[in-house]
Amino acid sequence: MAAESYDETIASLTKLLEEKAELSSIAAIKIRELTAELKATAEKPFNPNERIRSGFVQFKTEKFEKNPDLYGELAKGQSPKFMVFACSDSRVCPSHILDFQPGEAFVVRNIANMVPPYDKSKYSGAGAAIEYAVLHLKVENIVVIGHSCCGGIKGLMSIPDDGTTARQVLEAVNVSIGNLLTYPFVREAVVKKALALKGAHYNFVNGTFELWDLNFNVLPSVTV
Repeated sequence: MAAESYDETIASLTKLLEEKAELSSIAAIKIRELTAELKATAEKPFNPNERIRSGFVQFKTEKFEKNPDLYGELAKGQSPKFMVFACSDSRVCPSHILDFQPGEAFVVRNIANMVPPYDKSKYSGAGAAIEYAVLHLKVENIVVIGHSCCGGIKGLMSIPDDGTTARQVLEAVNVSIGNLLTYPFVREAVVKKALALKGAHYNFVNGTFELWDLNFNVLPSVTV
């Protein structure tokens, strides 16, 4: 009996090892297949036209066609509550960060989210956008959003190569808020309390968002 039990044990162990070897072989094949697939994907040249087309198809099927009432109203005109100045930096999309829906925000993006001072002959692009937003769209809030790791602020403020600090970005935002008040129609709307000016700072490293008003009262930070 002892000899038979010994033989049975050896047979069971042998079978188990064979099964493990087979599973290991299958796993190895799967790993090689996945690696080859990933490599092929990585080596596939980027097609900008296809990226644009696929992006629109995703938007059309997942958003446009699923919310006909919203887009039907937008076809009649716009009445956004917000005007937003944001940086052109590809990492800082205000609609993505603040979950603005189409029609909610009139957005101007430029290097370092700077608002130039009022001038009838210079800065006509930004000035025209502000005038249109305040006098025609009747926006109720203008928000200037600065952000972390801003190379534009570094260039505009001649900051050394050690990079920008959060304080320097906040100062730049506050300069823009001050510049907004040089526009007579902005100042008049603020005095009448028809318009509010706000500064903001988005830190995409820590995932935080700070907001303050014209009186520089810091509102509670948004941290999740």
